[in-house]
This record gives sequence, C-alpha cells and structure tokens, in this order.
Amino acid sequence: MKDENFLVTGGAGFIGSHLVDRLIREKPRNLVVVDNFFLGKTANLKEAKKAFPELKVYNQDVCNQKEMKKIIEDNRIRVIFDLAVLPLPMSLVQPRLTFEKNVEMTLSMCELLREDAYEKLIHFSSSEVYGSALYDPMDEKHHLGSTTPYAASKAASDLLVQSYGSTYGTYATIVRPFNNYGPRQNDESYAGIIPITIKRIAAGENPIIFGTGEQTRDYTYVTDTAEVTVNIYKNPKTRGKILNVGSGKETSILELVKLIVKHTDCKKPIRFENKRPGDVMRHVADISELKKYCDYSPKVELNEGVKRTVEWYLKKLKTNGGGVTDHEESK
Repeated sequence: MKDENFLVTGGAGFIGSHLVDRLIREKPRNLVVVDNFFLGKTANLKEAKKAFPELKVYNQDVCNQKEMKKIIEDNRIRVIFDLAVLPLPMSLVQPRLTFEKNVEMTLSMCELLREDAYEKLIHFSSSEVYGSALYDPMDEKHHLGSTTPYAASKAASDLLVQSYGSTYGTYATIVRPFNNYGPRQNDESYAGIIPITIKRIAAGENPIIFGTGEQTRDYTYVTDTAEVTVNIYKNPKTRGKILNVGSGKETSILELVKLIVKHTDCKKPIRFENKRPGDVMRHVADISELKKYCDYSPKVELNEGVKRTVEWYLKKLKTNGGGVTDHEESK
C-alpha cells in the first residue's frame, strides 16, 4: 500500500476518520477525504492532518459524479473506500431522502468505477441489511430482512455493487460491519446509543433504553474495524466478496448500558421507554468468512472499549465546558 493513492468518502465521519488514521500508517503517496460534513467534522481529522500534512479534504456531495470524477483525476486516485452515508435514525424521519441519497452515492461510485476513473472499490455496507437474526451467528448468506428504510438502502446499494461486478467485471469488495463504537461517534442529531447515553449521564439525566433492553448487538471497537479493512484491501482474494466485520459476540442493550453506567459512576436508575420503530431484536456476526482471508481477531474487548470511549467523551465535555461535541465543522 506504500505510495498508493487513496480516497475515503465520508472520511471526516466516525469510522471514516479512524480509517484515514490507519491508512496514513501505510505511507500512501496521496490521501484524499471527500465529505459533505452533514455528520463529519474537521476536528475528526485533526490527528490525521498532523501525521499527514498532505491530506486533502474536499467538501463535496458524493452524488455529484462530475465533481467526483474531477477530484479522482486531479489526485490520480486508484482506490476508494466508500463510507459516505445518511444514518439509520435519519431514515425514521426522512425515509425517502435517506434511501435515495444512499443509493445515489453508491451508484455514483459504481459508475465511475465502470468508466475506469479509478480501479478498486471497498464499499461499506451495514449489518442492518440482515434485519433480526433468523439464526445465529449471522453469516453473509443470511436472509436480507431490512426493517428500516436505511437498511433497505444499504441492501439495495450492496446489490448495486454486486451487479456492476457481475456485469462489468469491476473490482469491488463489500465490507459489512456490525455495530461500531468508540471516540468520535456522532453524539448530536441521529446519535448512537453509546455517545447519547454518556451525554445524558454527564448532563445529570437518567440513562434511557428503548424497549426491554433484551435486544442484542455485536459491538466492535472502531480501530479494530479500521485495521481489518486495510487487511481486507491488501488481500486480492477478497475481490467480489461480502465480508462481515464484528466481534462474534452477542451483547444485550441492557448489558451495554450497565457498562456505561459503571464507567461513568452513574447513580441514577435506567429508564425504559417505548421501543423504536424498526429496531432489530438480535444481531451477532459470523466472522468465519473474514478469517479465511485475514488474520483477524478483535484487539479491544467490550469492557475496555467502553471504558476508553467514556473517558474520551468526558474529556471532551470538560474541554468544551459543558458540550461534548466539538462544533468545528467545514460548511
């Protein structure tokens, strides 16, 4: 990967910025981030810019195929890691926009790949495409039972990537991560359960669980996902494959929130509210296919990962004098 030219869509976001950090260690010739800064933040790239001053960041909508082609050509990009996405919670209030934009962003990347604007695509999917587990652990052949418009948009995008591969012989791999967590995860609108729970507790509020808390997820610390993504790219045998990325361990929402409570020394009881629409009940990854191609086992177990995440958010809270999120964004 040394001296390679990479582009990361959604690279100022949560997983994207951690992937950028990891790619820098490979000593690329050129590294480019494209983000429209809907959720991404320039602050997420602060360390990356220190480590790689040549990093280029474009405030650009991935759907604009003409502008994307120019960025790719100007920077001689050969490989794209595609993480640009509108998130699941947004699809509950703006379903049409979320579905259309997520599919259109993928279509833009596929068309440019078909036109030979670049050579290799690593496309990020989501475990949400599976819906609730019909069996466990869930392998890549599990039924696609999307329960939200977001999940449907990701399933449609995966089929689109696969169709271009079979029709035009394009080089693409689909990475299907389960639930990622860690520093930099968005804690404002459309926030994930971990940052929003930490934020509630820090504000003196009760932690909240929607539903019974018996829903399960497979949690992966974000740097483990970034690490294995690089290893997936390095192995050409992953071309055309769909690969689950997870821990292979099932954790209930209740267990997770109790861990957050422990590491924040929260004394307030957990409050239970109505289940969210479209919420899946069980998720746990079968990662045996991934292990065929990568020497992979998660390095950060859940208790340690939650501890690190809590410490990061509380430090941000203290630094920002009452606001967890750094609002430095590129508009």
